Amino acid sequence: MLRIAVLGATGRMGINVTRAVASSDDAAVSGALVEPGHDLIGADVAEVAGLAPIGVTVVDDPQQAVRDADVAIDFTLPDAAIINLDACVKQGCSIVMGTTGLNDAQQQALRQAGQTIGVVYGRNMSVGVNVFTELARRAARLLGPDWEVEISEAHHRFKVDAPSGTALQIGEAIAAERGQNLDDVACYRRQGSTGARPPEAIGFTSVRAGTLVGEHTVMLASDTELLRLEHRALDRATFAQGALRAARWLVQQPAGIYGMADVLELGD
Repeated sequence: MLRIAVLGATGRMGINVTRAVASSDDAAVSGALVEPGHDLIGADVAEVAGLAPIGVTVVDDPQQAVRDADVAIDFTLPDAAIINLDACVKQGCSIVMGTTGLNDAQQQALRQAGQTIGVVYGRNMSVGVNVFTELARRAARLLGPDWEVEISEAHHRFKVDAPSGTALQIGEAIAAERGQNLDDVACYRRQGSTGARPPEAIGFTSVRAGTLVGEHTVMLASDTELLRLEHRALDRATFAQGALRAARWLVQQPAGIYGMADVLELGD
């Protein structure tokens, strides 16, 4: 039985991860973590998720939460995620991390952890989104550099980073396919007299409204044709299911940094 620690257990994604693990035949929740001072410390994690109790209580000590786990699943905020990552290293627990918005130092900490434990890092754990990213990459290769690329994304009002990590993931895949660095060609803002569109640009548009789970569109355009690829997440459960799939895969791997493309065996 795969033992999984749910980090950020009382958040929207944490609750979905608990439900996904509890409903599986081959995995069980072994630990649950929240931030210090949370009013649900000591509660049964399954009851927090609206399920029958399982005898695993919510704690605020990262090392305690991951001590009995084979894999931790983390959808917390960047600062908390790096603390959790350190606890996993100290306890020898692999981690599947879906936290977005990591800065350079936090990304370096992630890479360093991969020297000791198995890490799957994915800006979006949805199986469909990662296939979508691969399709966008292949489209960019087949259509060639003369086609213009625009990436749009829409999320709920509470999302704090923009563009979304998924949009950046798609942009990076397309840029790499074209032999570009995304930082050199990305266009994140258009206002006023911007001049003509640079032919090599990859444009981004972000929407924040309501309770949208996540929508991403890639538009590739030439002077005579337009190709549009679209993905919509209909329920946050899709991210939890993808993370669980990644956890199952990760326990069979040596220490290292992996992505969902590795989990799904995507790419050439």
